[in-house]
Amino acid sequence: MGPGPLILSVLMLGVAVGMAKCEDDDDEYTWPRNAMPVLRDKQTVVLARPTFTAEAGRDPRSMCGIECQSRIPEPSMVDLEELLSYETVNESGARTLTEVSLQGLAGVRANHGYNASTPAPRRKRQVYGTDSRFVIADKQFTTNYPFSTTVKVSTGCSGILLSPRHVLTAAHCIHDGRDYLKGAQRLRVGMLKLRSRRGAGRRGGRGRGGKRKGGDGEDGGGERPRGKKRRGRRSAEAMQPSFRWTRVKQMRIPKGWFGNVSQELAVDYDYALLDLKRPQKQKFMDLGIIPSVKNLPARRIHFSGFDDDRPEQLVYRFCTVSDESSDLLYQYCDARPGSAGSGVYVRLKEPGKKKWKRKIIAVFSGHKWVDVKGEQRDYNVAVRITPAKYAQVCHWIHGDSSLCREL
Repeated sequence: MGPGPLILSVLMLGVAVGMAKCEDDDDEYTWPRNAMPVLRDKQTVVLARPTFTAEAGRDPRSMCGIECQSRIPEPSMVDLEELLSYETVNESGARTLTEVSLQGLAGVRANHGYNASTPAPRRKRQVYGTDSRFVIADKQFTTNYPFSTTVKVSTGCSGILLSPRHVLTAAHCIHDGRDYLKGAQRLRVGMLKLRSRRGAGRRGGRGRGGKRKGGDGEDGGGERPRGKKRRGRRSAEAMQPSFRWTRVKQMRIPKGWFGNVSQELAVDYDYALLDLKRPQKQKFMDLGIIPSVKNLPARRIHFSGFDDDRPEQLVYRFCTVSDESSDLLYQYCDARPGSAGSGVYVRLKEPGKKKWKRKIIAVFSGHKWVDVKGEQRDYNVAVRITPAKYAQVCHWIHGDSSLCREL
């Protein structure tokens, strides 16, 4: 082994050990397990087909700051049900709006200790310093859990696999608040898979039944042992991660994202669910709820994405949460626009068990200018999974609210 592969192996081992060490700080804490609110569809109406004219990369939203959010009254149940109503767009362009009802939220908020009117105390602003991102270049890491749950959205964002058929991403990756993006009309999701550079169907490869085409006969004759040796020597070099793309057959966005509903609260609903045409075989990551990240010992979050300054590379990072509100996490994780839509996760123990589990607690929205006591400050912002949002996304995935009653 030459010095290059050795250095890479040591680097990746350091990332893995560091990642485990960061997460070990939270081992004494467990995932909350409580009854969840139930979201049900009331009625669905057909809307005009979207025009798909919005431009990708444009973020028209300014956002209400941390102190500002603490002054916004908690939405009534009628308002919340309007914000959680959702649009569905099929690959054919058919669009519908579904109104919903939400039941059992008050008890859940009490059990989880939510207090939407009290923001976390501010910490001194952390200055962006040395780039703390890790490029996950080794194929053994890139194509294995948890990194394998990260996907690339064809409009230039990232996302995370929630089930074999569903990807969670940011709403602004497919809709700018007024219309769907041009690229959302034929939306695709890419997942990193190990593939041979030669390909099975090319000349000199294998035919049906594993027999080698051409050479000294239909089955390779006396050259088989030497061929096996060559193939074994090439396998480590030839198998490289590359994107396997899958079409999206359906998109869902909460009505709270649309600017004509609530401009102040729009960022709180910057999430969307994509329904894939083909189920995926790799492991996915579950949703989770944390009433307060500030109560975790390190206040640390993790996420991976395909940052646009590092094309075709998976980038992992972790950082400390600086502030939080009932719907948003404020932090200074180093990130670029392509990482928007990434699933933000933490690692806690399962209740009553010794095993630990990673769960998605937020969706990374991106860089925002936030008003703090009349001063504009920049943060990276993630949209939290609240009990109401959990009920909505779970309903989108299963279509049966009885499967979403308990976290």
